[in-house]
Amino acid sequence: MVDVGVKPDTERVAIAAGEVRMLPQTLALIQENQIKKGDVLSTAQLAGIMAAKRTSDLIPLCHPLPLTHVEVSLVPNSDLPGIEISATVRTIGKTGVEMEALTAVSVAALTIYDMAKAVEKTMRIQNIRLVEKHGGQSGDVFNPD
Repeated sequence: MVDVGVKPDTERVAIAAGEVRMLPQTLALIQENQIKKGDVLSTAQLAGIMAAKRTSDLIPLCHPLPLTHVEVSLVPNSDLPGIEISATVRTIGKTGVEMEALTAVSVAALTIYDMAKAVEKTMRIQNIRLVEKHGGQSGDVFNPD
Protein backbone atom coordinates (compact mmCIF):
# COMPACT_ATOMS: atom_id res chain seq x y z
CA MET A 1 0.00 0.00 0.00
CA VAL A 2 1.04 3.57 -0.55
CA ASP A 3 2.15 5.31 2.66
CA VAL A 4 -0.28 8.20 3.23
CA GLY A 5 0.74 8.72 6.84
CA VAL A 6 2.41 12.08 6.28
CA LYS A 7 -0.56 13.55 4.39
CA PRO A 8 -2.89 15.85 6.31
CA ASP A 9 -6.46 14.87 7.09
CA THR A 10 -8.79 16.79 4.79
CA GLU A 11 -12.39 16.46 3.70
CA ARG A 12 -12.56 14.21 0.65
CA VAL A 13 -15.59 13.90 -1.65
CA ALA A 14 -16.05 11.80 -4.78
CA ILE A 15 -19.04 11.48 -7.08
CA ALA A 16 -19.28 8.61 -9.57
CA ALA A 17 -21.93 7.72 -12.11
CA GLY A 18 -22.94 4.96 -14.49
CA GLU A 19 -25.97 3.42 -16.11
CA VAL A 20 -27.70 0.18 -16.88
CA ARG A 21 -29.40 0.20 -20.27
CA MET A 22 -32.29 -2.15 -20.91
CA LEU A 23 -35.39 -2.69 -22.98
CA PRO A 24 -38.32 -0.37 -22.24
CA GLN A 25 -40.42 -3.30 -21.01
CA THR A 26 -37.72 -4.31 -18.51
CA LEU A 27 -37.55 -0.76 -17.19
CA ALA A 28 -41.34 -0.73 -16.83
CA LEU A 29 -41.27 -3.97 -14.80
CA ILE A 30 -38.64 -2.49 -12.49
CA GLN A 31 -40.60 0.74 -12.05
CA GLU A 32 -43.81 -1.19 -11.35
CA ASN A 33 -41.98 -3.42 -8.83
CA GLN A 34 -42.89 -6.51 -10.86
CA ILE A 35 -39.48 -8.22 -10.84
CA LYS A 36 -39.75 -11.59 -9.08
CA LYS A 37 -36.63 -11.05 -6.94
CA GLY A 38 -38.19 -7.94 -5.36
CA ASP A 39 -37.67 -4.19 -5.22
CA VAL A 40 -34.78 -3.67 -7.62
CA LEU A 41 -34.12 0.01 -6.94
CA SER A 42 -34.10 -0.23 -3.14
CA THR A 43 -31.99 -3.37 -3.18
CA ALA A 44 -29.48 -1.87 -5.61
CA GLN A 45 -29.26 1.30 -3.52
CA LEU A 46 -28.49 -0.70 -0.39
CA ALA A 47 -25.98 -2.88 -2.27
CA GLY A 48 -24.16 0.23 -3.48
CA ILE A 49 -23.94 1.68 0.02
CA MET A 50 -22.69 -1.61 1.45
CA ALA A 51 -20.13 -1.94 -1.35
CA ALA A 52 -18.70 1.52 -0.70
CA LYS A 53 -18.15 0.53 2.93
CA ARG A 54 -16.35 -2.69 1.89
CA THR A 55 -14.21 -1.34 -0.96
CA SER A 56 -10.90 -2.10 0.74
CA ASP A 57 -12.01 -5.74 1.10
CA LEU A 58 -12.64 -5.95 -2.64
CA ILE A 59 -9.75 -4.00 -4.19
CA PRO A 60 -6.21 -5.02 -3.26
CA LEU A 61 -4.03 -2.25 -1.79
CA CYS A 62 -7.01 0.07 -1.30
CA HIS A 63 -6.90 1.77 2.10
CA PRO A 64 -9.79 1.11 4.51
CA LEU A 65 -11.47 4.46 5.14
CA PRO A 66 -13.89 5.74 7.78
CA LEU A 67 -16.68 6.98 5.52
CA THR A 68 -18.77 9.84 6.87
CA HIS A 69 -21.43 9.76 4.15
CA VAL A 70 -22.54 7.48 1.31
CA GLU A 71 -25.46 8.31 -0.94
CA VAL A 72 -26.52 6.15 -3.89
CA SER A 73 -29.19 7.42 -6.25
CA LEU A 74 -30.96 5.35 -8.92
CA VAL A 75 -33.11 7.21 -11.43
CA PRO A 76 -35.16 5.44 -14.10
CA ASN A 77 -34.77 7.18 -17.46
CA SER A 78 -37.08 6.17 -20.30
CA ASP A 79 -34.89 8.08 -22.77
CA LEU A 80 -31.98 5.63 -22.31
CA PRO A 81 -33.98 3.42 -21.60
CA GLY A 82 -32.49 2.31 -18.33
CA ILE A 83 -31.41 3.40 -14.90
CA GLU A 84 -28.92 6.15 -14.14
CA ILE A 85 -26.84 5.54 -11.03
CA SER A 86 -24.84 8.06 -9.02
CA ALA A 87 -22.91 7.74 -5.78
CA THR A 88 -21.51 10.44 -3.52
CA VAL A 89 -19.01 9.42 -0.86
CA ARG A 90 -17.36 11.58 1.83
CA THR A 91 -14.67 11.13 4.43
CA ILE A 92 -12.18 13.15 6.41
CA GLY A 93 -8.84 11.48 5.91
CA LYS A 94 -5.49 11.18 4.20
CA THR A 95 -6.64 9.63 0.92
CA GLY A 96 -9.58 10.05 -1.43
CA VAL A 97 -12.82 8.15 -1.84
CA GLU A 98 -12.89 7.77 -5.61
CA MET A 99 -12.68 3.98 -5.44
CA GLU A 100 -15.52 3.85 -2.91
CA ALA A 101 -17.80 5.92 -5.16
CA LEU A 102 -16.90 3.88 -8.24
CA THR A 103 -17.42 0.62 -6.35
CA ALA A 104 -20.83 1.79 -5.12
CA VAL A 105 -21.97 2.52 -8.68
CA SER A 106 -20.53 -0.74 -10.02
CA VAL A 107 -22.17 -2.95 -7.40
CA ALA A 108 -25.50 -1.12 -7.68
CA ALA A 109 -25.39 -1.75 -11.45
CA LEU A 110 -24.50 -5.42 -10.95
CA THR A 111 -27.38 -5.77 -8.50
CA ILE A 112 -29.82 -4.36 -11.06
CA TYR A 113 -28.51 -6.81 -13.62
CA ASP A 114 -28.71 -9.75 -11.21
CA MET A 115 -32.26 -8.98 -10.15
CA ALA A 116 -33.61 -8.41 -13.68
CA LYS A 117 -31.56 -10.91 -15.70
CA ALA A 118 -34.43 -13.43 -15.72
CA VAL A 119 -36.39 -10.88 -17.76
CA GLU A 120 -33.53 -9.58 -19.93
CA LYS A 121 -30.01 -10.91 -20.31
CA THR A 122 -28.97 -8.22 -22.81
CA MET A 123 -28.87 -5.31 -20.34
CA ARG A 124 -25.68 -3.25 -20.61
CA ILE A 125 -23.74 -1.81 -17.70
CA GLN A 126 -21.85 1.16 -19.08
CA ASN A 127 -20.22 4.52 -18.69
CA ILE A 128 -19.07 4.03 -15.10
CA ARG A 129 -16.85 6.99 -14.33
CA LEU A 130 -15.61 9.48 -11.77
CA VAL A 131 -17.69 12.65 -12.19
CA GLU A 132 -16.16 14.85 -9.48
CA LYS A 133 -13.47 14.69 -6.82
CA HIS A 134 -12.75 17.29 -4.16
CA GLY A 135 -10.01 17.51 -1.55
CA GLY A 136 -6.47 16.30 -1.25
CA GLN A 137 -3.20 17.41 -2.77
CA SER A 138 -4.21 16.76 -6.37
CA GLY A 139 -7.12 19.19 -6.09
CA ASP A 140 -10.52 19.12 -7.68
CA VAL A 141 -11.46 17.04 -10.72
CA PHE A 142 -14.53 17.60 -12.88
CA ASN A 143 -15.49 15.02 -15.51
CA PRO A 144 -19.19 15.64 -16.29
CA ASP A 145 -19.46 13.50 -19.43
